[in-house]
Amino acid sequence: MSASASRTSPAPLPSRRAVLAGTGAGVLAAAVLPSGTARAQDVQTEPLLGEYDVVVVGSGAAGMTAALTAARRGLTVLVIEKAPTFGGSAARSGAGIWLPNNAVILAAGVPDTPQKAATYLAAVVGPEVPADRQAAFLANGPRMLDFVMANSPLRFRFMEGYSDYYPDLPGGLPNGRSIEPDQIDGNILDGELARLNPAYMPVPAGMVVFGQDYKWLNLAAVSARGLAVSAECLARGTKAALRGEKPLTMGQALAAGLRAGLQRAGVPLWLNSPLVDLVQEGGAVTGVVVDKEGARGVVRARKGVIVGSGGFEHNAAMRAQYQQQPIGTQWSVGAKENTGDGILAGRRAGASLALMEDAWWGPSIPLPGEPYFCLAERTLPGGLIVNAHGTRFVNEAAPYSDVVHVMYEKDRGATGSHIPAWLIVDQHYRNKYLFKDILPTLPFPDSWYEAGAAHKAWTWDALAGRIGVPAAALRATLGRFNAQAWNGTDPDFHRGDTAYDHYYTDPNVQPNSCLAPIWVPPFYAFKIVPGDLGTKGGIVTDARARALRPDGSVIRGLYAAGNASAAVMGHSYAGAGSTIGPAMTFGYVAANDIADA
Repeated sequence: MSASASRTSPAPLPSRRAVLAGTGAGVLAAAVLPSGTARAQDVQTEPLLGEYDVVVVGSGAAGMTAALTAARRGLTVLVIEKAPTFGGSAARSGAGIWLPNNAVILAAGVPDTPQKAATYLAAVVGPEVPADRQAAFLANGPRMLDFVMANSPLRFRFMEGYSDYYPDLPGGLPNGRSIEPDQIDGNILDGELARLNPAYMPVPAGMVVFGQDYKWLNLAAVSARGLAVSAECLARGTKAALRGEKPLTMGQALAAGLRAGLQRAGVPLWLNSPLVDLVQEGGAVTGVVVDKEGARGVVRARKGVIVGSGGFEHNAAMRAQYQQQPIGTQWSVGAKENTGDGILAGRRAGASLALMEDAWWGPSIPLPGEPYFCLAERTLPGGLIVNAHGTRFVNEAAPYSDVVHVMYEKDRGATGSHIPAWLIVDQHYRNKYLFKDILPTLPFPDSWYEAGAAHKAWTWDALAGRIGVPAAALRATLGRFNAQAWNGTDPDFHRGDTAYDHYYTDPNVQPNSCLAPIWVPPFYAFKIVPGDLGTKGGIVTDARARALRPDGSVIRGLYAAGNASAAVMGHSYAGAGSTIGPAMTFGYVAANDIADA
């Protein structure tokens, strides 16, 4: 595993004014914020918009799981959401969920044990993440899943064969531990379905596609199994249409299922209602200031506030402050509303922040309109990634977060040497494999070329000229790579040495399904930048999801989960769904801690 991106010390951020909230019926005490707050004469009054046991900030996987748990534990709950839609980044995602020892994988015969999982997670994340937080995740993850299935229409499928990302580490499982939501009929939400945040990549019309299917859809032109999976996806879509259903899978199913659970539990969800600040009294968080559809006021939280508002991937100032350059907001596929509001509010309330320099990275192509997060494209045989010198520098099939960590590490000493990088493939590759949503043999959109995200040439030297790398170096790189590909070995970067490397590959290619020569013109190059699924730094929490100050003391009444909190995965990534699995789990943990108090 590679080291993390460089760290920067956070500059102080100004505290917001203290809040005094009141109505004719009653007055909240003056809010008490950390040192550096506004003077007493700056305190303003706000109307009281409501009072609940728990206020949850954010309607993604963490927030809705927390709200569902709190409601089913008998607490009154309100969810506030900044966006005009619910679901956050989870709704946009493939919704893989990494949860060791859960009932779904055990029923499927996965040979997992608590000891294997603990050994593996410790090996992946290292000592930086406290052992009690790791243990809390592993112990509560299976319980959370059982609870969600008992209190919502959600059911889940084992993603068989989707290896843990480091299967060769102690406790790693080559066949994987990840699950994904089963198909849900969107009609269960009635009119609320229109307010579901759209998917990052819509499923092809008339088909029902699970995340695990994409591995085979990529190979439909060259694989009998790929063709069969395509037919199965179409058959599912046809059956759903005949039944009058609105079939949802992946992140759409996860968000819809959790929302349906909240509806059944009678939990209100305010859309277009961003968090403005946290209210504190006597050092405890007792509510939120919210801008409800343009009307600002206070919502009192008698027992606690759970921040599940996502990361700061779309906050340019925060990314510039905390993360290595080059960085920006335009390369992220996280929900556009994720601008760090909950993280900043937590900091103003005195919370410590960690992992702010890191993200759930992935090599991405900056296509016009929206970046494309590469999974299979960089792993399929017949492609490689080169830097500005025209040379390889990484195992292209490695876990996506690691590839970007390497890009940043190597770019640090010579800016522009590895960012952007270039994914190079040939026409043979294009004739065989799906690329994003472009079918094999079909041309790429002109807009890709016009934006500089793609280039095409009939010779290696001409392609080198198009992307600005030394022609001789690119020839040497391709020549060496091709010779190794014919032999099925990669002594330079060990592509194909682990089960994970082979997940998004072509099993018909032998002796190494990751490797094939690049030799049939024309040749294509795609710009690769450090994209992400969201940031992974935020409020530091303990094993009970309680927010902590820099001295380790607990901020009473304040909890955090998901990308608003510092990730239990540390600087690494255990397997597919290492974002959503812990997000849901610590949302569940937070709500139970409040209910148990």
